[in-house]
Amino acid sequence: MATDPRGLRGDAPLLDAWLRFQEQAPTPFTIPGHKQRHDLVGDVVAGDVPLYAGLDTMKLSAGVLADAEARAVALWGADVCRFSVGGATHANQAVALAVGRPGDEVVVSRTLHRSLLIGLVLAGLTPVWVRPDVDPATGLPLGVPPAAVARALAEHPRARAVFVGDPSYVGTVGDVAGLAAAAHDHDVPLVVDGAWAAHAGFHPDLPRHALQLGADVLVTSAHKTLPAWSQAALVLARTERVDPARLDAGVEATATTSPAGAVLASTDAARALLARDGADLLGTAIAATRRARDRLAAVPGSVVLDGPHVDPLKLTLLLPGTGADGLAVERDLLAAGLPVEAAERDLLVGVVSLADDDATLGRFAEAVAASVQRHRGAPRPVVGAAVYGVEPEQVLVPRAAFFADAVAVPLAAAVGGVSAELVAPYPPGIPVLAPGERVTAAALSALLAARDAGVRIAYAADPTLGTLRVVR
Repeated sequence: MATDPRGLRGDAPLLDAWLRFQEQAPTPFTIPGHKQRHDLVGDVVAGDVPLYAGLDTMKLSAGVLADAEARAVALWGADVCRFSVGGATHANQAVALAVGRPGDEVVVSRTLHRSLLIGLVLAGLTPVWVRPDVDPATGLPLGVPPAAVARALAEHPRARAVFVGDPSYVGTVGDVAGLAAAAHDHDVPLVVDGAWAAHAGFHPDLPRHALQLGADVLVTSAHKTLPAWSQAALVLARTERVDPARLDAGVEATATTSPAGAVLASTDAARALLARDGADLLGTAIAATRRARDRLAAVPGSVVLDGPHVDPLKLTLLLPGTGADGLAVERDLLAAGLPVEAAERDLLVGVVSLADDDATLGRFAEAVAASVQRHRGAPRPVVGAAVYGVEPEQVLVPRAAFFADAVAVPLAAAVGGVSAELVAPYPPGIPVLAPGERVTAAALSALLAARDAGVRIAYAADPTLGTLRVVR
């Protein structure tokens, strides 16, 4: 029997509908095809309830989704909210369709997520790239400076929006209020992909969330740092500079017509939990993360990202000073049942959520410290920052590059061609090449230097860089 251990259903209409479906145990003549039988493929389908003719009627006459979205509007201080069962990927693409028309320019942080790149393709938008600042000590991205956005908008006065990701994947936090001011000086919306920080703004020791800081749109993932099902996300917007009808149209155009009710119900439940108990649960997790961070910082040679511009619920450990290989550390952690979000030669990233406490974080920190000590070697230099010196040269808009005929050629033969793919060393995870950009000798030199230093080449069709896909 499905349960509600924290008594959230009274404030979570989608959760209440999901529980009522389990309690009534209907014999449905609708999809999904398993018809709630667990004797066919097993409990892998347990809890799978559709929105249509499941949480609500086929005509959505009960309005439970609209009710749940309205409660999220109130909690985050937005004007509109849409739940997504396709993750922040779906939400980013929906917003891209909402803010411009084919051929329009938009200012985009070079730290874009791949989903936004496809959003540019779908909407036919032309990116005007801005770069984040870089920490020279770690080679990792910081925030995009507001001055860079202001310059880009001054040089491209017809740009229709500004897109940034904040906090970054590694947990660094930028000046979102400054970015909002720069965008609003040109009367365009600031769209923030805050997928990694759905907890932001709900504890005094956390950064405020993007809407509190003046952003017009916040995309966030309920499944990353809140206790929701995978693929649960929200797009929240203020409508002074964003047309709500266009946003709705963008969401519907890119969404499944068979949304998973369990994902929606878990989003609603996570929202209710955050509203009622979030501060207490987050306080426990923040304190435990501080102790874990202190333990890892005590490992000789290690660098743990810390300070006022780092999300208190992100554990990012730099390993070059220890000489340990992060991939070897990852193998130890997997053997101990402690998988991490990211493990590269020079970097480990652990995601913390309000589900964590001293028990989970203490075990994790001790295991990482022991493994680093086991694999300790000669210190090596930080190499991530080298790729930031490459200036992109846009030849085709992303949409044209996406649909162009492409061919894989030996790397040396790619110089002068137009890249058909996204190529980003990780860390720092920022593209050196994006679809539609000229392949220059400088770009290839930076990529090869990163590869030869042991940095993973992400997103490329050939991560060894033996070949590169270019427009034919």
